[in-house]
Amino acid sequence: METLIGRKKEIQNLKDYYNSGRAEFVAVFGRRRIGKTFLIRNVFGDKFCFEMTGSIDAPTRVQLSNFAYALRDHGYGESPAPKNWVEAFDMLKTLLSRRLGQGRLVVFIDELPCLDTPRSGFKQTFEHFWNGWASHQPEIMLIVCGSATSWMISNLVEAHGGLHNRLTHEIHLAPFTLGETEEYLQARGFVWNRLSILQTYSIMGGVPYYLGLLQRESGVAANIDRLFFAEQGELRHEYRRLYSSLFKNSETHVRVLELLASNHRGMMRKEIADKLGISAGGLLTKVLQELVNCDFIRRYNTREKRIKQTDHLYQITDLYTLFYLQFCSRPTTDSELWTHLMGQPKQNTWYGLAFERVCILHIQQIKRALGIDRIHTEYYSWRGNAETPAQVDLLIERADNLINLCEIKYSQAPYTISKDEDLKIRTRVEMFRVATATRCGIIPTLITTYGVLPGAHADVAQAQVILDDLF
Repeated sequence: METLIGRKKEIQNLKDYYNSGRAEFVAVFGRRRIGKTFLIRNVFGDKFCFEMTGSIDAPTRVQLSNFAYALRDHGYGESPAPKNWVEAFDMLKTLLSRRLGQGRLVVFIDELPCLDTPRSGFKQTFEHFWNGWASHQPEIMLIVCGSATSWMISNLVEAHGGLHNRLTHEIHLAPFTLGETEEYLQARGFVWNRLSILQTYSIMGGVPYYLGLLQRESGVAANIDRLFFAEQGELRHEYRRLYSSLFKNSETHVRVLELLASNHRGMMRKEIADKLGISAGGLLTKVLQELVNCDFIRRYNTREKRIKQTDHLYQITDLYTLFYLQFCSRPTTDSELWTHLMGQPKQNTWYGLAFERVCILHIQQIKRALGIDRIHTEYYSWRGNAETPAQVDLLIERADNLINLCEIKYSQAPYTISKDEDLKIRTRVEMFRVATATRCGIIPTLITTYGVLPGAHADVAQAQVILDDLF
């Protein structure tokens, strides 16, 4: 099996749960293509007492047949397929009972949400299996996962019915960081520099499956052209599949994403509702929460002291989605578009926008580089008003009464601060100080790829973070 990269915390957690000496019910969830199944199979290898995978969009009879085949493969013996889920889980109980007393029994059900077909009674039977029997068997470790994150969260993590508070552990598998992405690519023989890795990450994010499609003999632009702009590009056709597989009714989710993609600075709930012509509660609340849970968008605060729930800002953080909507949503016949845009303002603007998102996804690395990772902090965005018309995308407010006011600048060489840029930064600091009446010290902080060139205006950057720090 391919070597597992990163996921050190998750691996250790799964091993600890395996050795806990008590019944365990573990849910692993995360967006499609993130490596949930790969993680579980890599950790447990051939230790499964029972394993089966739900089939997307298959009817109940097919799911039951697959369940029966899995039972036979794991030693149940020949028998007719169960007529319903009550019979199916009774057969599983029989299989497991035969092996009680032989050590830990690992049961793995992959793509669990697929089994919950309409009027099948799956959820109620599954609840009864765990609550009525399996949870009382110290040897059993039940692991379930699924890409339909909204189902996993509403029916397991935040369940209100029979499975309320029945999970013993949950693991939310997030995309790779830049450092994990570098480790993954190096393990596959890539010798790319960190700028190339950043550029790739800016388009694909840290999704292992997407990264696995890269060819090391090609450069960044050639890979992007092949995957996104060639007629049969694998990531050109991924977008619709991605959201339809995660959400049963994905139309509103897609509309929200398309709207947020057109407003890079983020939007408040009411702004989203007004633009889409829907209520700001109910459905929109559910959709926004599901997109947050799946790592497609982030919900963050402005710095105003009294923040209502409806005043949260929402912004796309999934780089694949943002890139697709920016460059692929309209058909193009240029199969080498990204190569043809190299060095052009449109591509450089994209990398600048994406670098801001990458930095937001690496707050912990930024704090470590600033030497404040052990200090309590809050991070925000800030919008000015008519009197102070400025905006800051990242403020790190610290318990030591200091604020890092961050300017994020992408460039392919050390960054030069011009006289005009120096004035803009100083003006923004002063506007922020006046508008917020803060008594904290403000540290203008430059986050760049290769640092700031020494010069007459470099001293405005009182603190610096560079690309290497994000790794």
